[in-house]
Amino acid sequence: MTGPIPPEEFDLYRGELVGYCYRMLGSVHEAEDAIQDTMVRAWRALARFEDRGGLRPWLYRIATNVCLDMLQGRARRALPMDVAPVGTSEGRLIDRRPEETWIQPAPDSLILPPNGDPAEQAVSRESVRLAFIAALQHLAPRQRAVLILRDVLHWHASEVALLLETSTDAVNSALRRARAALEPVDRDSVPSQPSADDRALLDAYIDAFERHDVDALVHLLREDAIVEMPPFDLWLRGRDEIGAWLIAVDALADHLLMPVSANGSPAVAVYRPQAPGAEPTAFAIHVLDVVGGQISAIRSFIDPALFALFGLPDHPAP
Repeated sequence: MTGPIPPEEFDLYRGELVGYCYRMLGSVHEAEDAIQDTMVRAWRALARFEDRGGLRPWLYRIATNVCLDMLQGRARRALPMDVAPVGTSEGRLIDRRPEETWIQPAPDSLILPPNGDPAEQAVSRESVRLAFIAALQHLAPRQRAVLILRDVLHWHASEVALLLETSTDAVNSALRRARAALEPVDRDSVPSQPSADDRALLDAYIDAFERHDVDALVHLLREDAIVEMPPFDLWLRGRDEIGAWLIAVDALADHLLMPVSANGSPAVAVYRPQAPGAEPTAFAIHVLDVVGGQISAIRSFIDPALFALFGLPDHPAP
């Protein structure tokens, strides 16, 4: 048996465990709940802890079991394009679905390691982009755990087998099936490391929004760009369709945008007044996919409750 483990040793792994649980669950709120449950279970089982493989794999085993329990019998989280047909410029934000329907965005500070090898950082960023998180949700929960542990966190098959209490052959088989299921995911939209060009593109996006310039905004989009707007079903594809919709609903009026970092991608927090002449208030988090110097996807999460996750106030500073 080991001696007492100080609380700060548990805290060493909290950040990476949040990122792991977020990939498993698709929700940063649920990931934080899972970590809380993990730490409670760990403290309760501490007297029985045998240091055969170390504290880190033990905590991952508990966190995995917590996530599997949470996922049991539950519908997967998704993005609008997974649950509804593509809309048109005549569509309106009417059909709202419950929060548990949707993938949530997450601040980089909560789900990505603060530093490390550039190659590992690139893998980490790819593995938290929203399209990849949505694709993970299509996998059976144990397959999901195997793929994350093997391909993202680089555990050995024998280590994953010990964690899941199964055989190495079963782990390798699950990994093959998981990789095959994810083959259709569009790898062209993988965000690169943040660059000066990306920052310039984000600045241009903010400028177009705040000047109410639809033409300038549409010019930043790829021809086949998409826009999604959880919690609403409506989503759009194509630069012309998106531009027509923005004009029809006056979507750029009176917004104030603030840069943030989410899901390894450029992002902004959007404030807008609830009535003409009112003070701007928290409205949405936009997460952008950037490919070849153009925006390939805008995912606008219309949920003021997300602002607290990003450490942002309900009203922008004067």
